[in-house]
Amino acid sequence: MTDQTNTCDSAPACDSATIFVCVTCRACAEPGVEPPPGARLAAAAAAAARDTGITVQPVRCLANCTRGPSAAIRCSRSWTYVFGGLDVACAGALVKGARLLLESKDGLLPWRERPEPLKRGLIARVPPLDFAELDIGTLAIQESAE
Repeated sequence: MTDQTNTCDSAPACDSATIFVCVTCRACAEPGVEPPPGARLAAAAAAAARDTGITVQPVRCLANCTRGPSAAIRCSRSWTYVFGGLDVACAGALVKGARLLLESKDGLLPWRERPEPLKRGLIARVPPLDFAELDIGTLAIQESAE
């Protein structure tokens, strides 16, 4: 298997970071609570990100309803990370994660520096649009050899 990083010089992989927060997310234990926990998380993340240069963008659904409230952190030319099982107390962790991804030289969110909610709440890591890890021919050869 090849390295899964975006090789860059010494420059950071991205120039801006966005935290997408699902504002329709509801915790299973909190039906009918208004505003929904996701909307409260979005407001707390926006407050935590104030004056940091990190954008918080509310979205209607991240399709992670069984593990909500959910959020995603995205930077240009970098992997996107989706997290679940969050609450208002995780707002600062999302901002710290966005800052770490923004400063990453390889487009990956460093595991050791991640706040705990971003370790235990990781749902998925999605490659950047321009990502190419394996040649499809190499993959077909590997599969036929098995």
